[in-house]
Amino acid sequence: MGAVIAALLAAYGALFVWVGPDLVAGEELQGLLDAMPPVMVELLGFESLASLSGLLAGEYYTFGWLVGLAGYVAYTAAGSVAGDLESDRMDTVLAAPVPRGSVLLGNFLALLVPILIVNAVVPPVLYVAAAAVGESLPLDHLLALHALSVPYLLCWGAVGLLLGVVIGRSRVAGRIALALVFASWLFESVLDVTDYAEVAAITPTRYLDPSAVLLEGEYDLLGTAVLVAATAILVTASRAAFARRDL
Repeated sequence: MGAVIAALLAAYGALFVWVGPDLVAGEELQGLLDAMPPVMVELLGFESLASLSGLLAGEYYTFGWLVGLAGYVAYTAAGSVAGDLESDRMDTVLAAPVPRGSVLLGNFLALLVPILIVNAVVPPVLYVAAAAVGESLPLDHLLALHALSVPYLLCWGAVGLLLGVVIGRSRVAGRIALALVFASWLFESVLDVTDYAEVAAITPTRYLDPSAVLLEGEYDLLGTAVLVAATAILVTASRAAFARRDL
């Protein structure tokens, strides 16, 4: 499944690269931006659409990574545990002399496979596609963005894991996980243009800024550390809840 997601996101990104140069150079786009309220432009990240890198950061990575891929990871994590609990497969797994915590940790670490596949496939595809249309992308910034997205995605995986353990129903846990990903992005985006931007520090979305990384080369290592710490806390809470759960 990771290869399929990687292929879809790579194709989606290549489409952005293909239409990007004409789009950012067109007067229609600038006219549309000028007609929109400044707050709406900032809310949707349209202020960065002056270059191909800005288009990718503001649109492709926002909806492809911050929302889309994160939603997939959270949904998968929630379903991997809740689905086994719902179908009684977990009883079969735990019939072997394996600690509950190890089983849950294995489910979580399995998320690394699609995450790493996607982040290994997409950067070279975008870089080559940009070169093919006569554009360039900063390779170091591109690779850094994908590296920094791994802790972000794992954090959402940990959120899904906890939901799966606590709720125990695959579809319900998955839908709540998806809703939280979208709500987190929307919440952070709205607060970012107000005087209450610091409140958004409770959302994982706050700690990965594609525009800052891809356009400015600014790497928020402190934010990455926050994501890693949050992931550890969520996984620990999931293991504790799973250990106490009556199967």
